[in-house]
Amino acid sequence: MSDKPLGRFAWHEVMTTDKNAARSFYPRITGWGTSTWNGGDEPYEMWMNGEMPVGGLMDLPAPDVPPCWLLYLSTPDIDATLAKVRDCGGAVLNEMAVPEVGRFAIIADPQGGVIAVLEPEGDTPGHDGAPNTGEFSWHELATTDADAAWAFYSEVFGWEATSRMDMGEMGFYQMFGRGARPLGGIFNGPPDMPAVGWLPYVMVPDVQAAAETVAALGGKLLREPMEVPGGDFIAHCMDPQGVAFAVHATAGDGEDQE
Repeated sequence: MSDKPLGRFAWHEVMTTDKNAARSFYPRITGWGTSTWNGGDEPYEMWMNGEMPVGGLMDLPAPDVPPCWLLYLSTPDIDATLAKVRDCGGAVLNEMAVPEVGRFAIIADPQGGVIAVLEPEGDTPGHDGAPNTGEFSWHELATTDADAAWAFYSEVFGWEATSRMDMGEMGFYQMFGRGARPLGGIFNGPPDMPAVGWLPYVMVPDVQAAAETVAALGGKLLREPMEVPGGDFIAHCMDPQGVAFAVHATAGDGEDQE
């Protein structure tokens, strides 16, 4: 039986103004390699974590699309999922199909957060075990109404609430998962945050070293390395083309990272 779960973060695609620069930047932070898939109309570059593809690399599809990481959620039935997106107040922005890969759609949640949906032809990329170094370990949505956003995503994609953290005047940080796998969090972004959006976290061996490499390669640190509840370490970063992402190390890996 094919593996087609609902609500797995199955793919992560950086859309950039300079593929050559991104190709040079990210492997220095994450340890990734690259590979090219030639099964479509045009070659498609993939990020490889060892032998496992973890994401893609592509030029911006249109001038009005900002550079970003686009996250893909899996579904066994894209038609049913898109119908539920509309029923729950979201919008379907684009639909497409790639032979031998599957059907895709870009959607917006009711607060304007953009994410993609994938119904693969074969098994769904990724896995439901604990993330390994070089894999995406956490996914964070900053929004204007965290409760409404949580209601939307939990209904459409079947996510389960795991815990909530009180953030004072900003409300609660809602953490969620699928079964035993923690996936991410949803929170009200601060007033100075420019836009609603998803932030992907990549597991690295050493957050401090990764942050220093980001700065040395012309990127920016949006949030300096810090310890979070539970003992893990994170840093928020921006690549030289203006794409935000984060790095993450577990508590055991991060003992000397302050």
